[in-house]
Amino acid sequence: MPGFDFFSGQGLVRPDVTAADAESMASSLFGITGTARELGSQQDRNFLITATGAATGAATGDSAGDSAGDSAGGATQRYVLKVDNPAFSAAELAAQDAVMVFLTEHGMRVPQPVRGLNGLSRQHWHATDAALLPVRLLTFLEGPSLEARGYLAPPVVRALGRLSGTTSLHLRDFAADGLDRTLQWDLRNAKTVIDLLMRWVPAEETRDQLRAIADSAAARLAAVASVLRLQTIHGDITDDNVICRVLPNGHHVPEGVIDFGDLATGWLVAELAVTAASVLHHMPDNPLAALEAIVAFDEVVPLTEAEITALWPLIVLRGAVLVASGEQQVQIDADNDYARHRMDAEWQVFAAASAIGWEEADAAIRQALGRRPHTGAEHTTVPEHTTVPEQTTVPMIPALADGDYEMLDFTVTSPALTDGLWQTTDAEWRLAQAALARRSAAVAPYGQFRLTRTPPHSRREPDTFALFTEVFLPAGSVIVAPAAASVTEIGGDTLVLTLAGFGLRIGGIVSNLVPGAAIAAGEPVGVASPVARVTVQELARPGLPVPHFTQPSRAAAWATLAPDPARLLGLAPQASVVDPAIELARRGAMMAAAQEKYYERPPQIERGWQELLIDTHGRSYVDMVNNVAVIGHSHPRFTRAVSDQLALLNTNSRFLYSALADLCEHIVATSPDPILDTVLLVNSGSEAVDLALRLARIHTGRSNVVALREGYHGWTSASDAVSTSAYDNPFSLASRPDWVHIADVPNSYRGTHRGAGAAGEYAADLARLLADPDGPGADLAAFICEPVLGNAGGVVPPAGYLARVYEQVRARGGLCIADEVQVGYGRLGSHFWGVQQQGVVPDILTVAKAMGNGYPLGAVLTRRDIAESLAREGNFFSSAGGSPVSCVAGLAVLDVIRDESLQQNADAVGRHLAGRLAELAERHPLIGMVHGLGLYMGVELVRDRDTLEPAVSETAAICERMLELGVIVQPTSERQNVLKIKPPLCLSRESADFFVDRLDEVLQGGW
Repeated sequence: MPGFDFFSGQGLVRPDVTAADAESMASSLFGITGTARELGSQQDRNFLITATGAATGAATGDSAGDSAGDSAGGATQRYVLKVDNPAFSAAELAAQDAVMVFLTEHGMRVPQPVRGLNGLSRQHWHATDAALLPVRLLTFLEGPSLEARGYLAPPVVRALGRLSGTTSLHLRDFAADGLDRTLQWDLRNAKTVIDLLMRWVPAEETRDQLRAIADSAAARLAAVASVLRLQTIHGDITDDNVICRVLPNGHHVPEGVIDFGDLATGWLVAELAVTAASVLHHMPDNPLAALEAIVAFDEVVPLTEAEITALWPLIVLRGAVLVASGEQQVQIDADNDYARHRMDAEWQVFAAASAIGWEEADAAIRQALGRRPHTGAEHTTVPEHTTVPEQTTVPMIPALADGDYEMLDFTVTSPALTDGLWQTTDAEWRLAQAALARRSAAVAPYGQFRLTRTPPHSRREPDTFALFTEVFLPAGSVIVAPAAASVTEIGGDTLVLTLAGFGLRIGGIVSNLVPGAAIAAGEPVGVASPVARVTVQELARPGLPVPHFTQPSRAAAWATLAPDPARLLGLAPQASVVDPAIELARRGAMMAAAQEKYYERPPQIERGWQELLIDTHGRSYVDMVNNVAVIGHSHPRFTRAVSDQLALLNTNSRFLYSALADLCEHIVATSPDPILDTVLLVNSGSEAVDLALRLARIHTGRSNVVALREGYHGWTSASDAVSTSAYDNPFSLASRPDWVHIADVPNSYRGTHRGAGAAGEYAADLARLLADPDGPGADLAAFICEPVLGNAGGVVPPAGYLARVYEQVRARGGLCIADEVQVGYGRLGSHFWGVQQQGVVPDILTVAKAMGNGYPLGAVLTRRDIAESLAREGNFFSSAGGSPVSCVAGLAVLDVIRDESLQQNADAVGRHLAGRLAELAERHPLIGMVHGLGLYMGVELVRDRDTLEPAVSETAAICERMLELGVIVQPTSERQNVLKIKPPLCLSRESADFFVDRLDEVLQGGW
């Protein structure tokens, strides 16, 4: 028997029921005493019933016979009381109850109907208007939905699609009376529903747009509608009808399904369309984010060719139905806050879905599913793209025939785009003109990810992939038809031709042809315009609207619609093949698993400039972690100095050359105290720390070294021995040699001692360690620490701590080693060295990283008498440290820091950054503390500001999301819950703001 028919009455107003009524229903019908709170619903009334104590007789659904009272045991239980719209028949409601039992038996997490005092799950309530209202009680699934979430991460979207697919798979075998319904949400009725409800959309212009898009979607759907599979579907597996398990990183993973009110027979693919559409308002600027759900659904229930063709039109129609129905509902049911609240999201769904063209959406879905592009088969509406046979093609530009042309490289790795030239607006023209001075023509091939299209600060992927070939040649050069064609369109300097099964768009052309004109193969169609920049774009279908550039994530789909026109020009295809996954696999095949890498799906970074890193797709990222490139990536002065020296000489420091003394003099000139007057050059921070420890032990004749807990100093045997970070080495405590002793880390935020007296208390702890008969005091060679705790995320020790510690160490004959590998060299802004900020002078100071701006270079700065102690164990030299090229690199770094006032920039931008982050912390409780100084900072994330529970998983997930938004930032600290901020010192205020704005976006919108 047919069930509810939307078209017989159209609008449904929710039953007039109050929370007090719901409490009475729960008590009198189900024996549940509790409080009621209304939940949202479009056409019914739903209430959350919170019951305390035993029920008087209610029992769980058909699959279980235990009474609610027996299972409660006096504990608080929650239920959903559903007051169904009386327009729905008993058979329809019985089917909904039955399907919940059915899915539970198939291992799914869904609510269960609860039997009332009379033993039946479906009850009735006499309303004040004498209407008899159907009432049901369902078990409540604990857990949040996705509806209130902002951004949904790809794993979450995949889980949603997989849950939808799994539900569909099981429902294939479910049958019951009451499924033959005519619902407004059944996408088989979408066009009729939209036409019927269009009058409720307030603005005429909006109505016209809605009608035009819906008509277009319906027309595409009509060609395949008759072959779409029918089965039982839930009909509303959306972000607000799933219940999630919350992972430690904050991701909400859907695993339960609720609200079976739209259960009916329908198109299987409509189930997916509804699910995919619900994703769109979470990421309205990236509609193709829904592909994650589509792929996951297809893995469970493979889609047919016709269903793929129907999918995006159905997603658009779902959005149109939502907005038309929503506008009607808020007007006929003025008190429906739920419907009013949903309107903005529903318009976002429609806008996002309709922002993608049909051809692109279809191609993107097929590409994501690994299916072939449209072939013009039986159930498609896109004509077959027939490739012109090679033998019938005439090269379009005769000037290229003799081979006197140069291929232009506008990609990220182009050697011609150095020194920031890629950022100039005329970069392409300048490279082309240089090529034309050498050859008669220049070609910028199809398929390049153009660096010249890369903006410095972009929260979205830029349009860098070229979907056309560009030819620079003298004005007036002849252009001919590659095959028999007709003129479709001509306007401005653009000519569009239709050939056998495909189209051709030519730009930068002067032509006298008129629309409809027929041209033979090889016949001239025009000449190059005075701009002398001809573009050639092939179209898989005549008249297809194709952009010149697209985003990398959309390139594969567009490439099937606008293929490489190289053959039409007589050229070999030049499209670049760039796949970071291939490069990652190559690395994994030949490198040890211990080799650390950033990100789950890392971009392939092949260029840097100032504080930017740029991947092979032309996406730029603000680099907030690269303290190695202290003066910025690819600094012209630095690269030329190194290049020039490589052209002269590179050897080791046992030879005599001036650069070595030049660098040492410059380093001594920066010394925090004149007593540190001697330099030993090495090739890394690990080697510098290793040498510093060796010097201390030789000079004092002692062996014990005190290091701080949670510190990191390097990878050599000695530097690793004093590295106590359990993150870097989980076995550091067990594997530590007996000459290494550990003092507590002076972290006044989460350490043992906090508050005003922390410095004295930490120093007193060290005094007790040194005085212990079994401790290091009697044979103390050295104490080593970072003056600012870099590995902890820029934690600054409490004022006076290092002065007290250095005094104690020296009183016992030990030396004080300051590891400035991370925090020194102007990074703190207010001081060149971290020890200066602490007001102390070490006996030995180590530095690396920043010294060479990425070139292998490190140094030990110490007193002459300590350095001379090294002679007791033989001679010293380093093959790379102190080489002519290393020294020139080091000199260039110091000169640039001085001449470009980078230390002062670190101070000014660091203060600005600290202020903005402090403001962020006031609004986002996840930020527990902002540590650091200058451009060495750390944003510590905690789940609770009282307990300081580290937000470890959240920090990792936030870094992944920040990457998507154009910022590279990574976790640090023992607990990996601190965002480390140590960018190049040239970081601009604009880049700092971009970082904070993106972090604010993530903390507000989710990750």
